[in-house]
Amino acid sequence: MELLLIFLSAAIVNNFVLAYFLGICPFIGVSGKITSAFSMGLATTFVMTITAIVTWLIYHLLLVPYHLEFLQYVSFILVIASLVQFVEMFIKKVSQPLYRALGIFLPLITTNCAILGLALFMVLKDYSFVQGVVYGVGAGAGFTLAITIMAGIREELDLADVPKPFQGAPITLIVAGLLALAFMGFSGLISV
Repeated sequence: MELLLIFLSAAIVNNFVLAYFLGICPFIGVSGKITSAFSMGLATTFVMTITAIVTWLIYHLLLVPYHLEFLQYVSFILVIASLVQFVEMFIKKVSQPLYRALGIFLPLITTNCAILGLALFMVLKDYSFVQGVVYGVGAGAGFTLAITIMAGIREELDLADVPKPFQGAPITLIVAGLLALAFMGFSGLISV
């Protein structure tokens, strides 16, 4: 039951994009089409899950025993950059259209603060290994949910009669704010 609550908390109640405002760059940049947004969400979920596993192991098996906690930022950033390179090479080899669709935003996962935030929150919350993995999967699922919802709304807005001053970035930011308000309605439901 606790693992389910951690998952729901990371995915919905404390959504990294809409509650913590982490990962806004790909959220705005890649949410133009549902297919590319969903693919970006899956790639980010994969990186978040592997980041949770690797950073937990590094923190608890290397940094804490040797009193090197002050190196957590550097080590976490190195892990994230390495994982993103791995994902980029994998997607380039498996799906060229997806690789072209994600474009510059795929390497930008490296600088996605949601992933670094995941590693740091996991340490702060003192999760066990399994809890950390569930937290990583939940955070990635929440990112995928948020970016896919945003992409669906933006595709519908392409067909709508939006007043000229609100076209483009203004309506996108207004929709993002309304989505954040909607997700804020879940705040306080789960405190894990």
